[in-house]
Amino acid sequence: MSDWNSELYLKFKAQRTQPAIDLAARLEGEPSEIIDLGCGPGNSTRVLKNRFPNAHIIGADSSENMLKKARSENPNLDFMLLDLNDDLSEYNGKFNVVFSNACFQWLPNHRELLPKVFELLKSGGVLAAQIPMNYDEPIHKIIRRISESPKWNEKFPEKRIFGTLTIPEYHDIISSMTNDFELWQTTYCHRMPSIESIIEWYRSTGLRTYLAALSEEDGAEFIAEISAQLEKEYPKQANGEIIFRFPRFFFIAKRE
Repeated sequence: MSDWNSELYLKFKAQRTQPAIDLAARLEGEPSEIIDLGCGPGNSTRVLKNRFPNAHIIGADSSENMLKKARSENPNLDFMLLDLNDDLSEYNGKFNVVFSNACFQWLPNHRELLPKVFELLKSGGVLAAQIPMNYDEPIHKIIRRISESPKWNEKFPEKRIFGTLTIPEYHDIISSMTNDFELWQTTYCHRMPSIESIIEWYRSTGLRTYLAALSEEDGAEFIAEISAQLEKEYPKQANGEIIFRFPRFFFIAKRE
């Protein structure tokens, strides 16, 4: 899989950062040790530092490209290379807050992943996470439909597998770890100037693995087919803008 492109990801920095701001605002107390899992280019880690200026905060990510950008943008914060698929036991019990903004959806086996990262918490610490719940939105349906069509299917031998579960499934996982938790969902209605802007948003995330498997010529054709169908699903408003719906699921779970 190709590495992440931090510059492309940050084209929509404000929209991508708002869920982290909203989640951090729900955290209470004065935590001393925080880890930001899947910190990307450091925008969520900066949110945490602004919210808790006296805390020691570590941003962790598996992408060297993202970490390079995070360090250059935030030279006064600490960042580390960390793959959540690896053994994390050396960090067990070290943090008051384990934070994750739009990371877990890229990882498999959430029934095993969430208890594993929950172990990173000190007693009384909280796991706070945001997971996109947009796989039933038109953009994802269109990408799936086109990528699985006879024309394109054989070009993608490695299919994208969504690790995301349903909210009731997350409820059952979290309730097996603690009785002290809350769940909520927010649908953000982003104002986008064009269909092209939606494509640009997804080039750094949902379309990344598809485009990495295609030649430049095929990639352009693949994008053109997606764009044509997006035009039908995302109509323009009176002022020419497009409403881009983006549901996101949040939870905060406290280690008792």
